[in-house]
Amino acid sequence: PAAGVFTAIGLAIAAVALTPLVYYLPNATLAATIIVAVMSLVDFSILKKTWTYSQSDFIAVAATIILTLGFGVEVGVAAGVGISIILHLYNTSVPHVAEVGLVPGTQHFRNIHRYDVETDPALLTLRVDESLYFVNARFLEDLVKHRVVDGGGVKNVILMFSAVNEVDFSALESLEAINERLKSLNVGFHLSEVKGPVMDRLSRSRLIDEMNGKIFMSQYDAWTTFHKG
Repeated sequence: PAAGVFTAIGLAIAAVALTPLVYYLPNATLAATIIVAVMSLVDFSILKKTWTYSQSDFIAVAATIILTLGFGVEVGVAAGVGISIILHLYNTSVPHVAEVGLVPGTQHFRNIHRYDVETDPALLTLRVDESLYFVNARFLEDLVKHRVVDGGGVKNVILMFSAVNEVDFSALESLEAINERLKSLNVGFHLSEVKGPVMDRLSRSRLIDEMNGKIFMSQYDAWTTFHKG
């Protein structure tokens, strides 16, 4: 607080005492002085950091900086927020869904493309790493359909919901559609590791009663139920 007080006093003295000295300076000179002072406050290294970490974040940051310098703070900030929302919707429209298998000697399940895990051709386990809502609901529906049809011999499908924090009504309808499609193919449809708040909502729908399968407390329970090892 004291530093702010002294800064304010210094600015007031400078404004009163120095104004006559800079009154006749060209506007371009004054503008250059302000630009030099402001440029030291801008951390351009963040562009390199965001590009290395996430190109989506880089786009939002770069657009915010450019538009702020060109059109003002209000336009820059508004554009940054808008671009961030659009990028978020785009990224979540294609959620990361990994096929997982059992890590030998454990009760843990990991991506089959990253770890040496046990799998079962009759058992398709997909870990959904995103909340499900209207933007990505159809993606999951199509993915399950293609995996079952292309896989051949799949008898049970388990959706691992450990990372799912929300299921909106559109996603619920997609889950119901998945259930009906798998039922027509004589393939079981199961859920595992469903969080409490998500389960509370699902329990208020007809999906639970009409589900062509079970809901398991853990993925390992589901695995031991269906795996013929």
